[in-house]
Amino acid sequence: MVSWKGIYFILLLFWGSFFGSIFMLGPFLPLMFVNPSWYRWINNRLVATWLTLPVALLETMFGVKVVITGDAFVPGERSVIIMNHRTRMDWMFLWNCLIRYSYLRLEKICLKASLKSVPGFGWAMQAAAYIFIHRKWKDDKNHFEDMIDYFCDIHEPLQLLIFPEGTDLTENSKARSNDFAEKNGLQKYEYVLHPRTTGFTFVVERLREGKNLDAVHDITVAYPHNIPQTEKHLLHGNFPKEIHFHVHRHPVDTIPMSREDLQLWCHKRWEEKEERLRSFYQGEKNFNFTEQHVIPPCKSELRVLVVKLLSILYWTLFSPAMCLLIYLYSPVRWYFIVTIVIFVLQERIFGGLEIIELACYRLFHKQAHLNLKKNE
Repeated sequence: MVSWKGIYFILLLFWGSFFGSIFMLGPFLPLMFVNPSWYRWINNRLVATWLTLPVALLETMFGVKVVITGDAFVPGERSVIIMNHRTRMDWMFLWNCLIRYSYLRLEKICLKASLKSVPGFGWAMQAAAYIFIHRKWKDDKNHFEDMIDYFCDIHEPLQLLIFPEGTDLTENSKARSNDFAEKNGLQKYEYVLHPRTTGFTFVVERLREGKNLDAVHDITVAYPHNIPQTEKHLLHGNFPKEIHFHVHRHPVDTIPMSREDLQLWCHKRWEEKEERLRSFYQGEKNFNFTEQHVIPPCKSELRVLVVKLLSILYWTLFSPAMCLLIYLYSPVRWYFIVTIVIFVLQERIFGGLEIIELACYRLFHKQAHLNLKKNE
């Protein structure tokens, strides 16, 4: 049964992303054609203001408890984050961790391409330069390469979240994973799926070549009580009572260099996750058995609380204020309509804002190269 909490959560997030895309991100779209690097710097920070909202709602309004153990993040460092995919919402719940131990503006996520067409959410994700994939390596490789090279070229620090399992853990996905394990003589898993290592190894190699990688963060997520598997569970008000994150930080100089060794390294991490999660769910439902206890965050809980309260206040007032402006002023109505048309058409014609951003950067980069050559 749909609950008022679920409706409030989904609607506030949707209207925030919808009006935020139009009235916060929209005015900076022309900057993409002038200086893509500045456009990226500004957009990362604007999108991060919205990313604080789900964190604030989950913890302040719905009482979700977050426990983080293991290794500490180095604030601002450039990393690849690999995490088991227990639910379809893991990527959003991770923001509760990053808001304390890192900076939300640094995070990029690999997501399925269909999400970019969702009004509001999809527009903001395009503007944030998230990496959209089709889950077919022959289709995704070139896009991965282009996006990562772009981030390296503009010296944009990022923390790229990848789910090597490719999908969330369900009975069907577990059955497919175990079939794969049986055919290849591998261990069958109960708490994770066998990882697909092609994308992970490519990303690590490319970022390392571009000197834009400091570490790999191996994060294990677990839900000791209820597990909200899909968005539908959130709509029904089934928010997780607790979320546990266990972090292992691997400095880049400890990561294998060869592709084959890197693939084996990733598989080894998943073997460890399986054992860790088995101990978690069959034991006291915490990660204390690892003897790596709660790590001190780089931001105080008071600072995080202030950010959460300001986020709820801002985004609660923002959407009604934009509706009032649309109602009162004809130019705002025209801007609203034109911006929606631009968001829809650019995605259908060019494939998304991140594709246009890449094209603009290439054009400027090529022009700068030609000018340098001419001066020589």
